[in-house]
Amino acid sequence: MLRALFAMTYNCGVFAAESGVLMMGLTARIAMASIVWEYLEIAVLAAVQGVTEFLPISSSGHVIVLAALFDRFGHPLDQKLTINIALHMGTLLAIVVFYRGRIVRLFGSDRRLIGLILLGSVPAGLVGVAYKEFFESWFVGRFGWNPLEDALLAGIMFAVTGGLLMAAGRRESRHGRGAVSSRELTYLQAFWIGIFQALAILPGLSRSGSTIAAGLFCGLKREEAAAFSFLLALPAMAGAGLLEALDAAKEAGGTLEAGPLVVGGGLAFIIGWASLRWLIAWLEKGRLGWFAAYVFVLSPLVIAWRLLS
Repeated sequence: MLRALFAMTYNCGVFAAESGVLMMGLTARIAMASIVWEYLEIAVLAAVQGVTEFLPISSSGHVIVLAALFDRFGHPLDQKLTINIALHMGTLLAIVVFYRGRIVRLFGSDRRLIGLILLGSVPAGLVGVAYKEFFESWFVGRFGWNPLEDALLAGIMFAVTGGLLMAAGRRESRHGRGAVSSRELTYLQAFWIGIFQALAILPGLSRSGSTIAAGLFCGLKREEAAAFSFLLALPAMAGAGLLEALDAAKEAGGTLEAGPLVVGGGLAFIIGWASLRWLIAWLEKGRLGWFAAYVFVLSPLVIAWRLLS
């Protein structure tokens, strides 16, 4: 009897141990799958950010739609804010590396451009700070809704981006391509372009698309409109990144994971640099209407998905 009881106890212990090992293995596999999925999501977001930050089709709109899709299918992003910062810092570095020669000349023969860039950055700074300090808390507190994170607004503004690109293309068709250098811009024109950049705080309204279009309206050469657009982006992106970093530091409490941020930022830099190089080459002969057609098609699809989901 004792021998049978001992055998039963022993077998139960072995079974419990084996079950524990199996559960530990299963837990480890689930954790590994979760990590792999997180890095895959970040890689997709980095690729989208790297391409759409420079092409005139709105990076913010695409990233918000992708993040909403991830949430919809049960895979919300961890560290969403800090990942967003890493992606933007990656594309910011791509601009610095690509335009390093122009940036050096800002402190030499192109010194006048510094004043134009600083003046053009004022509208975005005012709008960004005003929204962050006042309107965001009002929207969230009153409606429980942040419009700058809503895919519906992104879908609507995709169409506005298309309209701006079409208008810029039509202006070129009627009056020919511009011949003005960015150094020849007036301060009023620089401020005008800056207003378009400020409006691009709205997701789906392409920052590069709106500022390049504004530059073309001012008679800039295509490559000069692009150069001024991306040089103008440096203060805005750095300032926005700083504000987001302060928010992230409050939220994280010192528990940030460096791996996903490094991967996201690194991929955004590499892909962003390649897409910026392609865009500048394409602007020599390409038509803005192709980008307009893309966002015109994307707009109703995003709106319909957002309303029906």
